[in-house]
Amino acid sequence: MKIIPSKKMSIFSPAIFGDLKAAATAKKNTGANVVDLSLGSPDLPPDEKIRQVLSEQSALATSYGYTLGGTKRFNEAVANYYKRRSGVQLNPETEILQTMGSQEGLVHLPFAFCDEGDVVLTTNPAYVAYDAGIKLAGAEPYYMPLKAENGFLPDLSAVPTEVAEKAKLMILNLPGNPVPAMPSPEFFEEVVEFAKKHNVIILHDAAYSEYYFTGDQPMSFLSTPGAMEVGMEINSLSKSFSLAGARIAYIAGNEEMVQLIKQLKSNLDYGTFGPIQEAAAVALDHGEEITDRLRKEFSLRHKVLMEGLAKIAWTATPSAGGMFVWAKYPYDIDDVEFVFKAIHEAGVVMVPGSIFGSEGKGYVRMALVQNEQALSQAVDQLSKLTIDK
Repeated sequence: MKIIPSKKMSIFSPAIFGDLKAAATAKKNTGANVVDLSLGSPDLPPDEKIRQVLSEQSALATSYGYTLGGTKRFNEAVANYYKRRSGVQLNPETEILQTMGSQEGLVHLPFAFCDEGDVVLTTNPAYVAYDAGIKLAGAEPYYMPLKAENGFLPDLSAVPTEVAEKAKLMILNLPGNPVPAMPSPEFFEEVVEFAKKHNVIILHDAAYSEYYFTGDQPMSFLSTPGAMEVGMEINSLSKSFSLAGARIAYIAGNEEMVQLIKQLKSNLDYGTFGPIQEAAAVALDHGEEITDRLRKEFSLRHKVLMEGLAKIAWTATPSAGGMFVWAKYPYDIDDVEFVFKAIHEAGVVMVPGSIFGSEGKGYVRMALVQNEQALSQAVDQLSKLTIDK
């Protein structure tokens, strides 16, 4: 039998993570110490309160029905969390929609707003799921480069007027993956102004909003004056609450936009497992306490890695948050080739920047998913690389 893939399968190139894992396993089998900084999967366990309620709810015989668009309890917990943390008032019935992790929401969302040939403004580099959703919807990405001279924020004034007028959607991610650039009130105000001028829907991916190392609260795009008129925010409990495998997230914001996505999702799934939603609600109810511990740990890891890389003459992007370090290595070598050399010679696993876009060439993404001692060890092992500069 001849198996012929659909033309849309050309959108999905094989992910490099499997190759990185295979190379790391081979290195580990030699007895070498391997420090894996590739996947952004939190190494810290969920808080005990979260685990306890998930265990208790899963044991109930009544917990195994469909949840459809999300439970009232979960939506209210999201609304309360936003009011406490960001001063944003949300209607839990109409302005919040539960998704099965942010990746699911990100990939499906363009279907609700984009027709064939529409333009979606996204960044270069950017999280790879954005491109998948844009292209599956038949839309065309327009890449806004993230450059050091702009503080790794997109320059909205550089978007040609004819492109802006054709655009239906803009996707932003601050602090970002792979580049941990931080938002500012002034930048978000500029985004709202751009959206109103060109009639562009804004989607802010806030997956790392609780990963801030200065200030006293996360910055929400929705707290910007006018933001609720032009856009939405998608946030996940994967990172901030260590619930990556539970697959639960939400979209919040403009009522009409949220209801359109709800209509789409009613044809795609029957909701996340009820006990996971209950556990997620508990996480959000105790958000300040749980994320405070997270920030203390990750702020220390960030400091250790940034200072260590500076000592070995790497250039790490200045940042005050996020779950990653975006670093330029001091060698004249392709970034894909470099990361495999780093595994073979130094036992350190990183992600090549170019998989996130052409602006990522010559960079690597390093996830803060190891403790301080392991990060220090990684720097020490990288210092011994024998590559000509």
